[in-house]
Amino acid sequence: MKKNSSFWQSMKAVMWGFLGVRKKSGLQEDVTSLSFVHIIIAGVVGALIFMATLLLIVKAVVSH
Repeated sequence: MKKNSSFWQSMKAVMWGFLGVRKKSGLQEDVTSLSFVHIIIAGVVGALIFMATLLLIVKAVVSH
């Protein structure tokens, strides 16, 4: 039976994926419970946040 997933659960799974730290049991749980559309949207949002953070760090370092 497939559980209902929320967008925040998908964001959490994507952030763990960005870090590269995830237990196999957590991965199996994500595969069975998360929505494909939520994962795609969370991945795009996560990538945008990551790029914005890098740009802010670079601007702060270069401006000094």
